[in-house]
Amino acid sequence: MRRLVDFWKLVQNENMKIYLRLRTWIMLGIVVLVPILVTVIYVLVSTSDSANGWDMMKLQSSILFSLITIFTVVVASESVAGEFSTGTIKLLLIRPWSRATILLSKYISLLLFSILFSAVCFLFTWGINAALLGAGSDASSVIPATSGYAGHSPWAYMSMYYLYQWIQLVLVVTFSFMISSAFRSGGLSIGLSIFLLFAGNTVTGILSATTHKPWIKYILFSNTDLASYLDGGSPLPNFHMTLGFSLAVLAVYFIIFNAISWSVFMKRDVAA
Repeated sequence: MRRLVDFWKLVQNENMKIYLRLRTWIMLGIVVLVPILVTVIYVLVSTSDSANGWDMMKLQSSILFSLITIFTVVVASESVAGEFSTGTIKLLLIRPWSRATILLSKYISLLLFSILFSAVCFLFTWGINAALLGAGSDASSVIPATSGYAGHSPWAYMSMYYLYQWIQLVLVVTFSFMISSAFRSGGLSIGLSIFLLFAGNTVTGILSATTHKPWIKYILFSNTDLASYLDGGSPLPNFHMTLGFSLAVLAVYFIIFNAISWSVFMKRDVAA
């Protein structure tokens, strides 16, 4: 129990490094303001009375999750690389904690950061649209007829949508964390992660359209669009894929990325 308390203090220390920075609150402000501004502008300029709060929430959530992923990647890129560049990593390593524990505390603080921003996103995208477009908006348009959630509560559908989006976020952030740990370069970590976030699906889409080789199914970004399963489809329509298959592939990548992060960090020469 004592070790758990000490570990939580280490996580709190990492959280302080994140939330004492002005940029974190600017990021959070963007997540709060974007849905408010988009909905208010829509209400002011639109002449249609058919606006649907759930549709608007899903659209805004899709945009904001890309931003939240980028924000978390920025924090992840500096979580390890920043410590090395400023020399503060030496102050951490002289404390009575193992390297594995230190790295785990950093990773958990990133997950908590992403969960907080995702929760704020959910709260404000629903709240502003419920307030201005109506809390009783028809959910039939946001849930496709092909979805397993057709005819069910939009709350259940949107909850699963957020879960699937968050899983994709975790994979991208874990990749960024790996690059930060392995190469001690925040810029490289941010650049590669953002490139994969926006270009990954495009590249795999082109590959799936031009070739039908089975190995395409095992590429990371062939499996990150889990929301397509929610709507009754799959990330690559030309291939036979299931939700269980994609989760298994993502789990393998998750383990590989973390294994590289931990193995490199454990052997890293701090003086280097």
